[in-house]
Amino acid sequence: MTPHMKWSIAGIVIGLLLLIVFPWWVTAGVVVLAIAIPAAGWMALDPSQRRRYKEIRRRRSLGG
Repeated sequence: MTPHMKWSIAGIVIGLLLLIVFPWWVTAGVVVLAIAIPAAGWMALDPSQRRRYKEIRRRRSLGG
């Protein structure tokens, strides 16, 4: 099982637990924040930093 799959399953389980415990709008807010914070961080990078990050990720996934 890939790390991304593990994170996805954990996110779904946490979302369902939040939906049971809290009102739907609190759960929706947590989900929106969980998506918005990394997206805002990515957009805060300038193009050269994004390019460098993509290159590092590509090299790491190739095993080098």
